Amino acid sequence: MKKSIYSILRGKFLISDDSFKNWRIIIFVSALAVVMIASSHSADEKVHEIAKLTNEVKELRSAFVDGRSKLMRLKMESTIIDKVVEKGIEISEIPPKKIKVKSQKD
Repeated sequence: MKKSIYSILRGKFLISDDSFKNWRIIIFVSALAVVMIASSHSADEKVHEIAKLTNEVKELRSAFVDGRSKLMRLKMESTIIDKVVEKGIEISEIPPKKIKVKSQKD
């Protein structure tokens, strides 16, 4: 038992006569480790990109809601009356009448 542990620590399994199969396994495991690390980095980048886009969507949604509420306040009749009075235009006391145009056919 002591000899086998000592031979592993010294690396005899890498330089012995039948070491080719050991090298193949070591290279295969190393390649799998590289692929796993690359995949992990790719997944991390995607997670960061998703988080960034989620924050951007939240900001744009809040800007949209803010703009919509400002527009609704500007469209209110009282706001329009105040703006018109500032320019010196008075509101008519007589309500508007609908004009109907009839076309003449031959």
